[in-house]
Order: sequence, then structure tokens, then C-alpha cells
Amino acid sequence: MHVKKNDLVEVIAGEDAVKGRAHRVLRVLPTVNKVVVEGVNRVYKHVKPNKRNPQGGRLSVEAPMAASNVRRQDKERKGGVGKK
Repeated sequence: MHVKKNDLVEVIAGEDAVKGRAHRVLRVLPTVNKVVVEGVNRVYKHVKPNKRNPQGGRLSVEAPMAASNVRRQDKERKGGVGKK
């Protein structure tokens, strides 16, 4: 995997792709080659009423996205990290 937890990454593909904007990696799922990025790829999870959430409703959570859609960012250069 080219990214690790707490790395700063730039989303390069998908509807949340904004050039130069950095996001933090929350989780890495190497078996399925996916990452969970903070504030990106948000989906609604519908929950039934229960004791913890008596009203129920929709929760907005970050869903995993393909690791190939993110690029690790370099803190010093404020840009993407290419191959050496």
C-alpha cells in the first residue's frame, strides 16, 4: 500500500476530487485495496430507532474508496509525491 493511516492524501479521481486539497487517511483496508479518507465519499446509513438513537434517521459516514484514487501529499512541497 502506498498510503498509511494518518497520511495526508489528495483525491485525484471521483466526485470529491479537488486539486491540491489535502485530507487525512482514517483507515487502510489492504486486503480489498481501499482506504477511508476523512470528509470524502460520504454516504447515508439509515438506522432504525433503538435505545441509543431513539429517533432513528440517517447517519452520514465515510465509505471506503479505491486506494488508486488517492495520491500521498508531501508536506514540504505542497504537492503530490511521484515515483523515484
